[in-house]
Amino acid sequence: MTEDKSLHSAIASDEIEDLARLFANLAIAAGALAMETFNNAKIESRLKNDRSPVTEADEHVEAYLLRELEKSLPGVPFLAEESAARSKSFGANDAFLLIDPIDGTREFLSRSSDFTINVALAENGAARAGAVYAPAQGRVWFAGARGYEAEAVPGRSLPALQDWRLLQARPRPQDGMVALISKSHLDEETKAFLSSQRIARSVPAGSSLKFCLLARGEADVYPRFGPTMEWDTAAGDAVLRAAGGATLDPQGAPLRYGKSDAFYRNGPFIAWADAPAHDAAATLP
Repeated sequence: MTEDKSLHSAIASDEIEDLARLFANLAIAAGALAMETFNNAKIESRLKNDRSPVTEADEHVEAYLLRELEKSLPGVPFLAEESAARSKSFGANDAFLLIDPIDGTREFLSRSSDFTINVALAENGAARAGAVYAPAQGRVWFAGARGYEAEAVPGRSLPALQDWRLLQARPRPQDGMVALISKSHLDEETKAFLSSQRIARSVPAGSSLKFCLLARGEADVYPRFGPTMEWDTAAGDAVLRAAGGATLDPQGAPLRYGKSDAFYRNGPFIAWADAPAHDAAATLP
C-alpha cells in the first residue's frame, strides 16, 4: 500500500489484510536492529520520566518503523511510545497507527527472549490490524480479519503463505483455565481476580506475547489491572480478536483505542481466549 491513502475513511477488508502483512514485514525487518543491541556485551539504558527504562534499540527501531510507515502510509497519524509527544491529537473515530518499538524493555535488558516489536492500526476505537514480532524467538504473529503465526528470521521478510499457521484460540477447558500473568507487574487486583476464577495454573510471560499465546491456543485468560498504554496492547489485541478471543474491560466492554482524554492510557482489562463462553459480569473480583 504505497499510494496516497489517508485511511480516514472506512478501510476495506482486503486493505486490512495487506496492512497486516505490511506490519509483519516491517516488524521483522526492524528485528535486526533490536538484535544488534540485544547481542551487545552491555546494553546501555536510561530511565524516562515515568521511571521506565529505554534503550537505543527502542529509539532505533521506532525511528525505522516511523520512516517506513510514512513511506507506505503517508499522512496517517501515529501514536508511538518514544515519540508520543510528537503525535498529533486524534480521537476514537480516526484511523491511526500504534507503534511499540520494544515491548518488554525489562525483559530485553535481562536478556530474556520475551520482548516484542508491535505495529498496529486502530479505527473507530478498535484494533483492526496488527503484528507482534519476537525477534529473539524468530516468531511473528499478525492479523487482519484472520490471524496467523510464522517463523521469521530478524532482518528478512515474511515467509510464503504455505508456511503460515492459522491462529485459533481454544474453548475454555473444563478442568480449569491457564492464566497468563505479567513477569513484572503482578498486583493485588490481579491476584484477587485469579482467585475468583477457576484457574488450573498460572504462567508468567512477558510483553504482548501473552495475547499471542492466547491466540495460538496455549492459554485461556490474561488479566491486567495495572496501567498500560494503547501502543502496548493494540497489536496483540488485534491478533487475539482475529483468533476468536476478546480483550474486555472489567464490565465486559471491548478495550477501546483513541482515548485522547486519558492521554491514550488503558484502564484495567481481561484478555480472554473464549470470550463468548464467558459471563462479563463474572470478570470482577
